[in-house]
Amino acid sequence: MSATTELQIPAGTWAVDASHTEVGFVARHLMVSKVRGTFREVSGTVEIAEDVTKSTVDVTAQIASVETGSADRDTHLKSGDFFDAETYPTMHFVSTSFDGATLTGDLTIKDVTKPVSFEVDFGGVGQDPWGNTKAGFEATTTVNRKDWGLTWNAAVEGGGVLVSDKITINIDVQLAKQA
Repeated sequence: MSATTELQIPAGTWAVDASHTEVGFVARHLMVSKVRGTFREVSGTVEIAEDVTKSTVDVTAQIASVETGSADRDTHLKSGDFFDAETYPTMHFVSTSFDGATLTGDLTIKDVTKPVSFEVDFGGVGQDPWGNTKAGFEATTTVNRKDWGLTWNAAVEGGGVLVSDKITINIDVQLAKQA
């Protein structure tokens, strides 16, 4: 349900509900399997306009919160070979347009900003047991990690490389309506 006319979400300010949000990614490893990771610390706001196509998104993920299920791999991802979390502690997305199905904006990683477009699916709006209004969305895009200077790789015996250039970003976000 992603067409603009199907979005039935009240206008106003919505905050990312971090405990019910996942910013994940998928990369190919050895070009034969997939490795998944998640940024556990995410914050941001979404301003829903009366005309939903005028809505805006501003979201930040903490690089040091990356988790892949392997402490060694997480440490490597945080190092200068990849994200360099010490120098560049955040990844930031700010929207530039939304047509009801595609959210386009600027993604900044390691001080490099590039445009990306996410295909968006609206999950709906509901109220939790405490009377808070929540909304859910899923968003997906595929990027080339080298566009952001994430170039580390290793050749493997028999040809190929250790890590794919193509990375899929999957976001499942729950928003909380602000008063």
